[in-house]
Amino acid sequence: MGIEIEAKMRVSDVAALEARLESAGAKRGRTILELNRFFDTPQGSLKASDRGLRLRIERELNGPYQSVTITHKGPRDPGRLKCRPETELAVRNGDDRAAAELLTAMGYECGLSFEKRRTQWLLGDCRVDVDRVPYLGDFVEIEGPTDDAVLAVRHKLGLDQTPLVRDSYIAMLSTYLVENHIRADHIRLDPDKLTNP
Repeated sequence: MGIEIEAKMRVSDVAALEARLESAGAKRGRTILELNRFFDTPQGSLKASDRGLRLRIERELNGPYQSVTITHKGPRDPGRLKCRPETELAVRNGDDRAAAELLTAMGYECGLSFEKRRTQWLLGDCRVDVDRVPYLGDFVEIEGPTDDAVLAVRHKLGLDQTPLVRDSYIAMLSTYLVENHIRADHIRLDPDKLTNP
């Protein structure tokens, strides 16, 4: 079991952020479209105990890469950064239907699912993901081996004064849907938002 250590922040200007990443020597990776499907017990016991179970399907935009991953996230630790136990399992044959059927057979139900556009970067020993999420907008996530490593990259990118976001995308989306009286089980990303910065 690994530990996820992450800083997440809203981004108002993606082009400026990506220019800072390039200036800092970051290596640009894939741009992918994710489908994130979240599962829970019928009673909602995972959410109630601050845990999550996700099936993620990734497809590279303009490339051959595809992957399917099942992820369990444990309760968040208190602290400045988002830090929580994380266990991931790659689905070797990429069969997302079989993976979903397995989770359903184990008693979990699929709740909300959403698409997200993600551009991956590497800077030092941290992964920097620039995300576009339906309804919520643009974000940057910096994930690394230690708090200090994550905060050093945050500083290098000039994001020290940008407020940290501790909520997950799924929590923020759920809140948005309730507050705006939107009933939806699956949230798609507008096709126009896939390639535009």
